[in-house]
Amino acid sequence: MIAYASRTGNVRYVVSKIQGEAVEIKEGLQLDKPYLLITYTDGFGDIPTKVAQFLEHNGSLCKGVVVSGNSNFGHHVFGGAGDKIVSRYQVPLVRKIELRGYQKDYEMIQQFYETRVM
Repeated sequence: MIAYASRTGNVRYVVSKIQGEAVEIKEGLQLDKPYLLITYTDGFGDIPTKVAQFLEHNGSLCKGVVVSGNSNFGHHVFGGAGDKIVSRYQVPLVRKIELRGYQKDYEMIQQFYETRVM
């Protein structure tokens, strides 16, 4: 399963390129099987509030994280949400992607998903 959060549509677009069951993170979402987290970065390298709340209850099932960001804000904060999630939940950082990413990003995410999550 893929659990994702998208604010501007970039992450939703990335998820549309990955073959697999996907669910958008909403308040109160509880999962009962392993998932790949795909999220955006908030502010200057922060985990979005709804993602942080989701992880409080579902963090143990997370198998990896993909994070979207915008390098125009500076490389020191690019994809910072992913770095923080990796540190807190001890999961692999699968990929940092620029906005909607590129075909190579989708291929790497798909490969990780098929080998480590499904």
